Amino acid sequence: MLYRKVEAILGKGRIRITMVFILFITLTILACEEVEMPTGNSPVNPNLNQWDIPRDQVFDGGPGKDGIPALDNPTLSNASESSYLSDDDLVLGYKNGIDMVAYPHKILDWHEIINDKVNGQAIAVTYCPLTGTGIGWDRTIDGAETTFGVSGLLYNSNLIPYDRKTDSNWSQIRLDCVNGVLKGNMVQTFPLVETTWNTWRSMYPETKLISISTGFNRNYNRYPYGDYRTNNNNIIFPFQPNDNRLGTKERVHGIIIDKVAKTYRFGSFSNGTALIEDLFRSVPLVVVGNKDRNFIVSFKSTLANGTVLKFEIAPEHNQDPSSPIILIDDQGNKWDIFGVAVSGPLKGQKLLSTTSFIGYWFSWGAFYPGLDIYSD
Repeated sequence: MLYRKVEAILGKGRIRITMVFILFITLTILACEEVEMPTGNSPVNPNLNQWDIPRDQVFDGGPGKDGIPALDNPTLSNASESSYLSDDDLVLGYKNGIDMVAYPHKILDWHEIINDKVNGQAIAVTYCPLTGTGIGWDRTIDGAETTFGVSGLLYNSNLIPYDRKTDSNWSQIRLDCVNGVLKGNMVQTFPLVETTWNTWRSMYPETKLISISTGFNRNYNRYPYGDYRTNNNNIIFPFQPNDNRLGTKERVHGIIIDKVAKTYRFGSFSNGTALIEDLFRSVPLVVVGNKDRNFIVSFKSTLANGTVLKFEIAPEHNQDPSSPIILIDDQGNKWDIFGVAVSGPLKGQKLLSTTSFIGYWFSWGAFYPGLDIYSD
């Protein structure tokens, strides 16, 4: 619609308007009407031209630095107050001890980063709507706590956060600092469960979630990118390489080990909750998913003491798919969806997490060229 309006004003055939320019106009309009614009008080990055990624492939997304405002210490509400969410709306769920919080895509589509503290853990939930990647970051870097903001820059169509302590720029999917005084530092991640609101709420009915009372004037029931999620041909910013083995925006679960990735498709989990025991880069893994319940999670099968466990789906989860207990091992321990032993000899211990998240296929292919795709 916006394209037609601009084309009518400028005259057909006289000026060719690229999709990048259209997005710039769209986001600029949104910024003027709804997004808090930068104050101009942010320090200038002293290392602007020193990048670990090709500088000519870093694009300005449009609204500018902090034009998409991150949320800090958001207000939480109870699950019973979630009238703005539908059962099928996607959320990123986090659990730390007895505290559980859902971070809805509906909020993250507009803010991209949420700086929070859950049960004493300083976390940043980072989400890029253009690559569909939601990743949990530890906000403590080199022993100092910081917060993250939206730089307004993109690499391979993916979010580049900046940390407010040093003004360094980070690549969300690469998981490292690519520009600034912290260049070369790696992000410490923590596990999130990406699934539907219905699945998360049924597993954790006592969960909190981010309130729509954010302090910003947004229509959180409106997706700001049109048909972007569903249209494989709607790619706004350049990326490379283009791996066409899967659909451009098929959501897949990827695991990264030693900067090499492997992906797992929802189609491998189409018959209820199922597990895959796999070996990737000599690391034994267990990958658990359910296509209908819309989740895939993964863990290392080796305990810290070197014991390799064998798993099967927990009987209570087979009987009631809303149970957060998903695995039982060959020693009789039962494990929840975050890899915490809830009963058995190892009760209270955690399985070693993988570095993993769900994202659109094209982003995995661009950042990890030639990566493996698990095949049944």
